[in-house]
Amino acid sequence: MELLQWLTGTLPGKCVFTMLVSMIPIIELRGGLPFGVALGLPYYLAFPAAVLGNLIPTPFIIVYIRRIFKLMRRYFPSLNGLVDKLERKAHLKGQKVLKYQYLGLWLFVAIPLPGTGAWTGSLAAAFLDMRLKKAMPAVVLGVLTAGCIMLALTHVGINLFSGAV
Repeated sequence: MELLQWLTGTLPGKCVFTMLVSMIPIIELRGGLPFGVALGLPYYLAFPAAVLGNLIPTPFIIVYIRRIFKLMRRYFPSLNGLVDKLERKAHLKGQKVLKYQYLGLWLFVAIPLPGTGAWTGSLAAAFLDMRLKKAMPAVVLGVLTAGCIMLALTHVGINLFSGAV
């Protein structure tokens, strides 16, 4: 119980909690940033916590996901269906990125909609054999762009619901 109190009752804990939520696939920054603000973090702390949390998994995905999938196929054959589904998703999303390469990767990650974001963009980069050195700046720019969009939407949403427009 003490950990939960620290995560929800202290400024550093709220930052860590926001980072952890932003690391979760599908939720990512687009859920983590409003979550941090809802916890009571000021925007200037919620934004970097959500961005950092969203970025932490990305280099590992770009570099290691193909090896992880290979190991999953070998040692956990019952998960082949999941691996197939994720690989199909990566190839499908990768086709959207492929045409414009790193600019496409940046724009793909920047759109804060379900099915886009740092996790899927990093997965696509891995399956398109993009080097980490070149893919990572595009992902970082995409996450920062998505963060700015979500910051504005969170601010507008809070003002709409609080009646302070």
